[in-house]
Amino acid sequence: MMSASPAIWFPAVRAGTGTDVFTERLVAGLQERGLRAGISWLPLRAEFAPWTVAIPKAPDWASICHVNTWLHPRFLPGHLPVVATLHHAVHDPVLLPYKGWLRGAYHRWWIAPRERRTMRRASQVVAVSHFVTDMARKTLCDVPIEVIHNGVDTEFFRPGRRQRPLQRPFQLLFVGGWMARKGVDLLAPVMRELGDGFELRYTGGAAAADDKSHMPSNMHDLGRLPASAVVSAMQEADAFLFPSRSEGLPQVVMEAMACGLPAIGMRGTSVEEVISDGVNGVLCAREDVAGIAQSIRDLAENPTKHENLGRAARDTVVASYDISTMLDAYINMYCGLPERHT
Repeated sequence: MMSASPAIWFPAVRAGTGTDVFTERLVAGLQERGLRAGISWLPLRAEFAPWTVAIPKAPDWASICHVNTWLHPRFLPGHLPVVATLHHAVHDPVLLPYKGWLRGAYHRWWIAPRERRTMRRASQVVAVSHFVTDMARKTLCDVPIEVIHNGVDTEFFRPGRRQRPLQRPFQLLFVGGWMARKGVDLLAPVMRELGDGFELRYTGGAAAADDKSHMPSNMHDLGRLPASAVVSAMQEADAFLFPSRSEGLPQVVMEAMACGLPAIGMRGTSVEEVISDGVNGVLCAREDVAGIAQSIRDLAENPTKHENLGRAARDTVVASYDISTMLDAYINMYCGLPERHT
């Protein structure tokens, strides 16, 4: 067990994804709790060509090293206990048709062996959901894994004064990377099915440029948004549409729910750990464009149901996924780690 307050060092690849946000929020939260924590950012090429990046020296103050399982083992310090967090379930066989052969080979032959080595070296492996845990045991290796769900700042992500003007279309929002794994190819068919009276705002930007010629007129690109603008977009929307085929844990869904939005997600994914169908959101069968569209119509045509789902969505996140709950779990886990001696 740690004999003093844990001090956590995070060597991390700057990937421009949600894992960066996770690391930054966790470090900020630990610091607010009075623990010493810091990040050593590595360039993106450390993922693709790790031998071209110098190995950072662990700070003298650090007593624990916390990494993403995708970090190459060459960057793991030999003298510190290592915590490794599993953020994704990219090895799910269901995703193969949506990856392309190159990405599929990259995950299988480059990322998976690295994750296995890091997980076996770690003093503690953490997964962000039970879905990720189960997939890791099926596709990577069977080691002890503790589930700590990602947390949401429910003071930052909170309902606004949403008032839907008469005659305004029912407004949907999608926030996420523009890729097939996120189900973005389903957005246009759903909006075409819905037609007049509905609109979708989405964060596409340059990545969505090639798809715009096939989109109906009720889709509007917001571009890439900073966090404050994401909150504003969530507070203005009526529902959150998230047809992602795979997530470690859908952080953005929980953020939307914290803003009082009922979310529409897909069955058979980790979103089922957050959304209870008909209680705090809606779950639909994967690839079921007509079913997704009908679920959205039901929300638009039933204001009482819409209001109740949105209120329950907020209550769920506050009760079970507030960032303070995540911080408590990580701090308890850090304090229980055995010290490593070399």
